[in-house]
Amino acid sequence: MKLGIYTAILHDRSLEEALKVIGDLGLKSAEINAGGFIGTPHLPVADILSSQGARDDYLGLFADAGVELTGLNVNGNPLHADPLVGGKHAADLQRATELAGLLGIKRIVAMSGLPGGHPGATAPNWVVNPWDSGYLDILDHQWELAVPFWRDIDAKARDNGTKVAIEMHPQNLVFNPATLIRLVERTGATNIGAEMDPSHLFWQGIDPVAAVGHLGELVLHAAAKDTRINDNCRINGVLDDRFRRLRADEDRVNLGGDHYVNEWPKNSSWDFVAVGRGHGGDFWARFLGALHAVDPDMAVNIEHEDVELGRIEGLEFAANTLHRAMERQMARQ
Repeated sequence: MKLGIYTAILHDRSLEEALKVIGDLGLKSAEINAGGFIGTPHLPVADILSSQGARDDYLGLFADAGVELTGLNVNGNPLHADPLVGGKHAADLQRATELAGLLGIKRIVAMSGLPGGHPGATAPNWVVNPWDSGYLDILDHQWELAVPFWRDIDAKARDNGTKVAIEMHPQNLVFNPATLIRLVERTGATNIGAEMDPSHLFWQGIDPVAAVGHLGELVLHAAAKDTRINDNCRINGVLDDRFRRLRADEDRVNLGGDHYVNEWPKNSSWDFVAVGRGHGGDFWARFLGALHAVDPDMAVNIEHEDVELGRIEGLEFAANTLHRAMERQMARQ
């Protein structure tokens, strides 16, 4: 199993500096942005598309650092009703399949995306619980848009020798194992599966280890990110909506375009935290064991979004947790 870092948290550094951080933490895997919400700060796209020499030089940076490039991340909303968003993110995802083929990368991480709720809509519409037939009508419309798009992506991934691992992320059409399986079945996909990110499963009440067992070989890739369920969840539940809207340029993360980001509520129901600060070593050992049973060579990359810890501090905490969990998991074999 390959433990590493998704480098979005290290975009304040050059790629060489980011790879040094990974190596210094005893990790061997890197996942790099290839478009979508974040862009391509660690990926010289034009050079890679045009020159074998540039591709060799780029991969040489990873080899020199003793780190393997295990994934391209292109999380975004390729089904967004606004073509300035959806069109760009869809093009980024399509291009990522070509980049993966040229670089020999076997995994692309993406989100399924979310369309509007009806023809002519301009904003996404996430149906959480379709208890009323009107909500089922919305879902019917959204799936009619999603299936041909993802059937095309599956074909592009197959042609380029890669697979797309979908992060089951709320505010997307695919957000849990049932919707992931639905996408695969409706498209007939052979090169689409799941990226297992426990953090988004925890707050939905899903057991990530059970989800890995349920999905089996559909699990292609994994993120190491934790969630802490707080006492206030007993009052406001997991669908806590007490967010304050900020323009993207007011926040430390700029998503690009006319996006808004939200300030997390005080006394929140749950928080994203560094690996081990929400669930202890026993969980992470079992999680790694479940992934190992599916694919012993699977990459598990830390995604750091713990605002209570600094960037390097959070990565160190997560890496230490995973190293100990790996030792526990290997001792059980």
